Amino acid sequence: MGEVAMYSFKNDYSEGAHPNLLKALQQTNLEQHQGYGDDVFCTEAAHLIKETFMLNHDEIHFFVGGTQTNLTVISAFLKPYEAVISADSGHVAVHETGAIEATGHKVIPVSSHDGKLSVAQIKDVLKTHIDEHMVKPKLVYLSNPTELGTIYQKSELEAIYEYCQEQNLICYLDGARLGSALCCEKNDLLPSNLAQLTDVFYIGGTKMGALCGEALVINQPMLRKDFRFNMKQKGALLAKGRILGLQFSELFKDNLYFELANHANEMARLLKVGISSLGYQFMVDSDTNQIFPIIPNKIVALLETKYLFTRWDSTNRTETVIRLVTSWSTSEKAVKEFIQDLKKFTVLELRGKLMDS
Repeated sequence: MGEVAMYSFKNDYSEGAHPNLLKALQQTNLEQHQGYGDDVFCTEAAHLIKETFMLNHDEIHFFVGGTQTNLTVISAFLKPYEAVISADSGHVAVHETGAIEATGHKVIPVSSHDGKLSVAQIKDVLKTHIDEHMVKPKLVYLSNPTELGTIYQKSELEAIYEYCQEQNLICYLDGARLGSALCCEKNDLLPSNLAQLTDVFYIGGTKMGALCGEALVINQPMLRKDFRFNMKQKGALLAKGRILGLQFSELFKDNLYFELANHANEMARLLKVGISSLGYQFMVDSDTNQIFPIIPNKIVALLETKYLFTRWDSTNRTETVIRLVTSWSTSEKAVKEFIQDLKKFTVLELRGKLMDS
């Protein structure tokens, strides 16, 4: 007997890549190009990114994945005794197998109910790390959107960046799902703001329609020296860098990157509206492509017979927070079926309670 096909809302990288990217890879497959990011595709991609984000420099580097990007950046920019400040839900704090610690740098986690950091929280960390008997906080790690799907408003990022400059801290923004944040209805950040309000940021491709790839932008000139040496040492300088450059070149042609992000956000919005209409609450208010509804355990178990998703947290003995993630490829049909099944299982659960009473 064959396995029952289950639709996945578990992540935004279950599918391969957008057809435009695959077509471009196939069409250029037999062409010969320079290696290690010195090819025409990486040059074109960097130019398109420079235009989109209104950069005044060309310091753009292409990586395969987010964890590799984070550990290369942090290990390159920090001295051995310097540390990272991160929300306790931050990717570097909980989802990179201690990759940052393995490079010799402590991650200082800060409790955050919405996945974001504030100036007040950063100040508190500095107040408790006062001398050479402790690690020295040096880099502020932000994610936009966060691991909880929330976003930073322009005023929040302005305040953090201003404080980082005052305290000589590096402001680093992880943009694994950056398109989703920039296309969020509540977002007031422009792409160009990231060049002005961060020292370093990266543009995610893996979760935004590429087979793989992240584009790192180093805004702060003091951080650029010898960076490719660090990339090579960390295994990030890909011989066939053309694969990354070509994908980003396609993503940033004809607004494709933002179209894919808008689609993912819209599918999540439809899920959120449908789930809300059935009376369910959410752990956090997210308007990007990750949502966190609170569902009775019995209904979660029924949903797991048809769908893949993550059990995020247990709120009590009877309910669980689940994470549902939509992607550039999520179909509206699948979203509607999920809502219909949730409605059906909810009715069954209510009937069971009535019979028990």
